[in-house]
Amino acid sequence: MESTIDSRTVRALVERINFENSAAVRSKVHRVIPGGTHTYAKGDDQFPERSPGFIARGKGCHVWDIDGNEFIEYGMGLRAVTLGHAYAPVVEAAYRQMLLGNNFNRPALLELECAQMLQSLVPGAEMVKFAKDGSAVLTAGLKLARAYTGRTLVAICGESPFFSYNDWFIGQTPMDGGIPPVSKSMTITFSYNDIGSLERLFEQYPGQIAMVLMEPARVTEPQDGFLHKARETAHRHGAVFMLDETISGFRFHRGGAQSVYGITPDLSCFGKAMANGFSLSALTGRREIMELGGLQHEKERVFLLSTTHGAEYPALAAAIETMRIYRDEPVIEHLYRVGERLREGFKQAVSDAGMENHITIVGRPCNLLFGTRDHDDNPSQAFRTLFLQELIRWGVLAPSFIVSYSHDNSDIDNTVEAIARAARVYAKAIDARSTDGLLIGAPTKPVYRRYN
Repeated sequence: MESTIDSRTVRALVERINFENSAAVRSKVHRVIPGGTHTYAKGDDQFPERSPGFIARGKGCHVWDIDGNEFIEYGMGLRAVTLGHAYAPVVEAAYRQMLLGNNFNRPALLELECAQMLQSLVPGAEMVKFAKDGSAVLTAGLKLARAYTGRTLVAICGESPFFSYNDWFIGQTPMDGGIPPVSKSMTITFSYNDIGSLERLFEQYPGQIAMVLMEPARVTEPQDGFLHKARETAHRHGAVFMLDETISGFRFHRGGAQSVYGITPDLSCFGKAMANGFSLSALTGRREIMELGGLQHEKERVFLLSTTHGAEYPALAAAIETMRIYRDEPVIEHLYRVGERLREGFKQAVSDAGMENHITIVGRPCNLLFGTRDHDDNPSQAFRTLFLQELIRWGVLAPSFIVSYSHDNSDIDNTVEAIARAARVYAKAIDARSTDGLLIGAPTKPVYRRYN
């Protein structure tokens, strides 16, 4: 890809080195909020010392911190903001509903409208249940599977970094404090694109696995019909097959990754981008399974999801407008187009610095992740932190490269220039075999670790 950065753009890149206000607030917030934030991925241990600690506002794909620094953002609310920050049609839809009320003692027709809108986009969404986050609906799906099959165990894909904050998943990570052994014993793992590893679980635990759970894809595409084989294996052994579309939904395709790969799961869940950052998630799936949490059957009742704010109306209004935009405008096409421009620019920039074997990029253009390796070709938190630090220095906030409908060519091209500058510093560290003297402060740390 030829560089489209002109001299005016390059001169406009200004160093971001002042984070005094953020630094002053950090110690205060940690005294009040465990971890300093309500999401571990946003914690201080996930970012360089020289970085924006607190965001004041956002518009489109740009954010401003409390020191007045402006950044092109790619985290986009942990992938929840796919249209853009403060996206006017969505904000206005939520505001109009706020004027009518947030929550009532009986359901509102908005609940039906939002559910039907989701059904119109997602094949196999025979019934819909709303909540506020992906963890809640995934756990609800597991409860349904256990009730439907009369079994206990859940088989999860071991390559997925996160499914739920509930015990059944977190118990499988090093950060398992406070989780009883019995909860850990109910979850078993298989490997993506390895159908044999799933078959062996059913052989090892005959008649015990209630559900097979995985993301449709992450950075690796399904090979040799893996998703369809996994569903067939689950069904052959009497288990429910569930896809976690919290990330892939409304990013891979307007109908979810299941529409990309032509597979209909028994259950699936959506969240994050469904309401463009407003808090809403959804459990969907086959009527005969979902209805166990309803009133139209004579079987034993399942307390599925019953949350005060699960159908909070401004979030539903935001979701309806978000899905309307996905239906009527080329959102997905734009994500792929600008994502591909970014990927090609990224590869050229790191290649020009001779760092193509040390700074890598993977995933679909709509959902890109980068990797960082040290001088010995090992994954490195110190080198990752240095790369993040240098991107931030030149106005790019990118723990990953997640594009939105608001990113345009100029945003991508400015980002590519920042990547090029960061890669040149990275090359110096590789030559020195150390980040010493270049990285300010401590390296970032993995979220899942037993001790701080």
